[in-house]
Amino acid sequence: MPPTPIDRRTALQLAGAALITAPTAAPLLARDEAPEPPFRRAIPSTGEQLAVIGVGTNRYNPTTDEERASRKAVLAGLTVAGASVIDTAPSYGESERVIGELLAEISNRFRCFLATKVTSRSGTRAEGEAMLETSRQRLRSDRLDLVQVHNLVGTEVLLPLLREQVAAKRIRYLGITTSRDPQYAEFEQVMATERLDFVQVDYSIANRGAAERLLPLAKDRGMAVLVNMPFGGARDGNLFGKLKDRPLPDFAAEIGAASWAQLLLKYILGHTAVTCVIPGMTRLANLQDNLGGGRGALPDAALRRRMETWWDENIR
Repeated sequence: MPPTPIDRRTALQLAGAALITAPTAAPLLARDEAPEPPFRRAIPSTGEQLAVIGVGTNRYNPTTDEERASRKAVLAGLTVAGASVIDTAPSYGESERVIGELLAEISNRFRCFLATKVTSRSGTRAEGEAMLETSRQRLRSDRLDLVQVHNLVGTEVLLPLLREQVAAKRIRYLGITTSRDPQYAEFEQVMATERLDFVQVDYSIANRGAAERLLPLAKDRGMAVLVNMPFGGARDGNLFGKLKDRPLPDFAAEIGAASWAQLLLKYILGHTAVTCVIPGMTRLANLQDNLGGGRGALPDAALRRRMETWWDENIR
C-alpha cells in the first residue's frame, strides 16, 4: 500500500518515539504542530505522490547507542514531516538490518516508501532471489516498495525476476541505479529498451552530466527519478567543503533558500524530471534543514542557468 498521510496527533507520537532515545532532538521536534511537509511529485507509472525529499542510508551502521538514537530520530522525523522515501542497499553494510529494527521500534514502516537494491554478479537468477529474501528479512518487510538493480549489475537476469515479483505483489516498483558517468551510455540503453518505474542517478550543481540525456529520457519514458549524491561524491568532491563559510548568493532569497543545503537541493528539484532527492542523513538537524529544500519556491530555467554560471565562476 502507498504511504498513508499522518495526522497531527500521530505525527507527534512518532516524534516522541524517536526522542525517547534521542533527547538532543527535542528542540527540533517538540512542537505544537508537525512540520510543514515538503511538496510532492507523482510517480509517472501510477500517479502515486511522493514527497520530494527522502533519505539515503549508506552510513546507517551505528557503532554506539548515541549514533543509533540519532538515526532513529531521522527515520521518525522523516515521516513526522510527511516524507517517506528511505533508500538503502545490501551493500551498505548493516544498513538494511538497522533500518528494519528502527522502523519496527518506531512503528512507522507503513508510512515509509522503502527502496532497496539487488545485484547478481554471477549473472544467475538464484543469486538475485536469495538477495531479495535476505533484504526482506533484514528490512522486516514482506513487500518492498521499490527494488532497483544496483549499478546495472545483473540487469538482464534481474529485471525479468523483478517483474515477476511485481506481478506477485511482493514488490511495488522496479528500477535501475547508477552513480558514475562511465555507466551512462549503458544506462541510457536500458532506459530506452526496458519498461522501468524508476531510475536513480547521481546529479548535483557540480555534476550535471545526467541532465544531458538521462533526465530528459526519463521524462520522455515516464520514469520517476531518484537523485543520489546531491551534495557531491567521488567525482566532484564534498560540495560543502568547497563552499566552506562562503555566504549565500543574493539569488538564494528569490527561492527562499536559507542554507547551502536548501539551495543545492532546490537547484536539483528545479529540474522537472526529478521526483525525489535522497541525501544521506544521520542527524535530525540535517533532516530538518534538508526538508526546507522541498518547500516553497523552486528556481525556473533562467535562475538555474544563473546558479550554474555562478557556481562555475566562483566555486568550480
